[in-house]
Amino acid sequence: MLEWLALARGTLDRVAEHRRDEEWVASAWADPRTRVFVVENGRALVSYDPGPALVYLPAAQAPEGDRYLLGVDEDGVAYFCVRGELPVVEGAEAAGLRRVGALLGDRDSGMLTHAVALEHWHATNPFCPRCGGPTEPTAAGHVRVCPNDGREQFPRVDPAVIMLVRDDRDRVLLARGPSWPADRRSILAGFVEPGESLEQAVVREVREEVGLTVTDVRYLGSQPWPLPQSLMIGYFARARGDQELRPDPEEILDAAWYTRDELREALESGRIVSPGTLSIASQLIMRWYGGPLPDMPPF
Repeated sequence: MLEWLALARGTLDRVAEHRRDEEWVASAWADPRTRVFVVENGRALVSYDPGPALVYLPAAQAPEGDRYLLGVDEDGVAYFCVRGELPVVEGAEAAGLRRVGALLGDRDSGMLTHAVALEHWHATNPFCPRCGGPTEPTAAGHVRVCPNDGREQFPRVDPAVIMLVRDDRDRVLLARGPSWPADRRSILAGFVEPGESLEQAVVREVREEVGLTVTDVRYLGSQPWPLPQSLMIGYFARARGDQELRPDPEEILDAAWYTRDELREALESGRIVSPGTLSIASQLIMRWYGGPLPDMPPF
């Protein structure tokens, strides 16, 4: 397992068993200890004094908007987010996961990840897929229901595999996507297709993107990636033998093998930039490399 993943550090009990208990949810909202933060278009207010932290309001001071129950901490304090317009708070500024997800503490990073995922899902799924009528949020923000026929919709999560490929010389394969800056490099990734296992997706994606056949596919860890609605599932895989790299030009602009010394030199010289600590890619590369990478960006 991976030791640290920026967006997989939630510490709250999500209390899923209470989401449909309207009396319990109302009581939690009315509790003066309850804390609320606002999320708007994937951003929340963050204070940097003394360190990065979400800005919370008492429930009585929260603005109007859909409420999502995020969980309860070990002291029994409930936390909600409200989907609405960010308030103005002196000393705070709006920030999204890409900027602060790796900088926030475990509790706040987990809550912002949860809240951003729910906000996006509600914003993009307002109608019933069967009758086309508007749906309504229920279960403390974790379900949408059609008032016409009672059909329920649940938040969508798209599974994607991300894999660090090594060869028999223990070199790592790094590649550049078509829309990336010229110096950006990372490991391969792709979405899981219907009727496909995660391991099958790893093998297929590597063959499609760079023309390699891989074996020894091993799971290492996963991380939510609500940008907008993925779950990144990390693997190691091995390309055995002397295989030619054949990048698919629609998916990969260039791909190359790196030893540890070659990667360190490329990073230190600025010829390439590695993924930031926010991504599971950086953690997979560090597991292979044996420690932090030179000049690793924070996001």
